[in-house]
Amino acid sequence: MRLRNLIILTVIVPLFVILVVFSLVAIKSLEDNVRSKLQTEVEIITRALGTSLSYAVARDSDTPLEEALQSAFSFHRIYGAYVFDTQGREVYGLGLGKDLFTSNEIQQVIEQDDLYSNYRQQEGWTYYSALIPLRAQDGTVQGVLQVNRLNTGIENYTGFISIVAVLVFVIGAAGIVFSIWWGFRHYIERPLNRLLHVMLLVEDGDRSQRATVDGPTEYRRLASGLNGMLDAMAEKDRDIDARRQREIELEKRLRKSKKLAELGVLAAGVAHEIGAPLTVINGQAQRLARRDTIGDDERARLSRIRGEVERIVQIVRQLMELGRQHNVEKGTQALDQLILSASELVEEELEPRNIHLDIDLPSPTPHLLVNGQQIVQVLTNLLRNAAQAPDVSCIRLSAKQYSEELTLWVEDDGPGIPASHHQQVFDPFFTTKPVGQGSGLGLSMVHRIINDHGGTIGVFNSGLGGAGFEITLPLSETASA
Repeated sequence: MRLRNLIILTVIVPLFVILVVFSLVAIKSLEDNVRSKLQTEVEIITRALGTSLSYAVARDSDTPLEEALQSAFSFHRIYGAYVFDTQGREVYGLGLGKDLFTSNEIQQVIEQDDLYSNYRQQEGWTYYSALIPLRAQDGTVQGVLQVNRLNTGIENYTGFISIVAVLVFVIGAAGIVFSIWWGFRHYIERPLNRLLHVMLLVEDGDRSQRATVDGPTEYRRLASGLNGMLDAMAEKDRDIDARRQREIELEKRLRKSKKLAELGVLAAGVAHEIGAPLTVINGQAQRLARRDTIGDDERARLSRIRGEVERIVQIVRQLMELGRQHNVEKGTQALDQLILSASELVEEELEPRNIHLDIDLPSPTPHLLVNGQQIVQVLTNLLRNAAQAPDVSCIRLSAKQYSEELTLWVEDDGPGIPASHHQQVFDPFFTTKPVGQGSGLGLSMVHRIINDHGGTIGVFNSGLGGAGFEITLPLSETASA
């Protein structure tokens, strides 16, 4: 059963029944009191006149009798007064209602020797009449006095007033019920339905729904509590999503680190095996280049052989660096000094191509707990890669400090990196440069250094039109942990 109907049946209906019964009892009590007052007044007047008329009847004169009867009309709403003999015949009378009683009824009053009163109808009028025996001084009954009084307006209309009162009460009760129904619907049922609608939408998966905080105080508190609960759930969901994303990133980093570690083991074995042959080749080429019997063309070829050997040795060293576990020695470094050192190292590559380096750093300059040499290596590598991209005219290096971390962006206006390659740019030996112009280990080294510092690095499409790299570094050991 609905709450509205339950309240009406258990509270409103019993209350109205009690009020109806109370009203009917009150109206009935009012009617009885009015009638009782009428009867009492008539009986008192009758007894008072009976005493004075007893002397007038005893004198056997009409004048005293007339005076006594006329005095009865001084009382309120007395419309008739008559004196009858013991045979029920009229002796003298004034006013209305003479024939209300028969002779037999008058003789019965004499026989009963006591006051008799009752309601009588005559010619559409309602009287309340009283009969009382008239006694002489010796106690003998000499006649009967009849006093008639008309019913007052309230006495005539007590029944009508009762009906009207019941109708008014019923109409008022219906109005009260309607008011309660409307108030319940407007201030209780509708707000609860709105809350229920929000809860059903949330149950269907729409966690963005919120209840409107308005209406009565209780509803506002309930809506605020529901919104608070939904906000807490949303916050928990965001925490779970962020934690899941961190776990995914951590898993990727672990896979990347595992791949680099496995590659390092392979590189160590390869370096051990080809290290000695490379040394022999380099030494023999150097000796041959010193001989005077060879020409310049042969000497140039030997020099190229030595250069390629050095290139192979450098690649092997980079592979060994990728797979090796590093204990990073950190110190407090100013960000502007690190960027200045990196820009000086790539200055010779930027100037010939008229590439503008735009640096945007927060003020004051933040300080990081890092290995300065390695971070300079990271920045140099990224700036050099940007400068070597075709059709680059501007490189932007910007930074922003948050509560416990620093974010760096390195962007260019070149052709950029295709989105399909974003997941591969940090893999060893992956490069978009022509064969012989890059080993594909530079960004892998950058990834390893940032990873050793407890940070992250990612690639994105820059707003300048080219490639962009985002680096996040912790500002302290606590943030790194």
